[in-house]
Amino acid sequence: MTRPASLEHHPDLIEMRERYERAGSTSVAQVIDGLGLLAGLYLAISPWVVGFNGLSRLTVSNLVTGIAVAALALAFASAYGRTYGISWVVPVIGIWTILAPWITGSATRGNIWNNVITGGIIFLLGLGAVAVGSRGVPGMSSKRDMSRGDTSNRPDMPGRPDMPGRP
Repeated sequence: MTRPASLEHHPDLIEMRERYERAGSTSVAQVIDGLGLLAGLYLAISPWVVGFNGLSRLTVSNLVTGIAVAALALAFASAYGRTYGISWVVPVIGIWTILAPWITGSATRGNIWNNVITGGIIFLLGLGAVAVGSRGVPGMSSKRDMSRGDTSNRPDMPGRPDMPGRP
């Protein structure tokens, strides 16, 4: 059984990373990342803000998941081209946040409302982060950029000599 080649050797790696970096630097992505950071920080401190820090399992859950969301938002804001692959984790954390009061056995009115609203916001922001990487970036065409030396569509120029079999 042969092992697939590493992504590090993919011929379009630089182009893919540039595409994701451009996507991550749009104003929509910056708003999503900023709100994600704030939502994560709020989730981390919410047991003390709302006043349910005596419920240790839910307190630890909110603290850990809040820090994780904030760290992911910082990673997306600083290097989306390298972190877009884990953006699906944020909506999952949002769902966990919504369900955590019941799963941890700490369901009271205050922490249910806190976690459902905060988890819903984190879920939506996570879907936004996933969408940033999966949608087309404005100003980019699907065709290769001739200014970077791509000659695959030019009949007067041969294919790439460094990659046999590639047009």
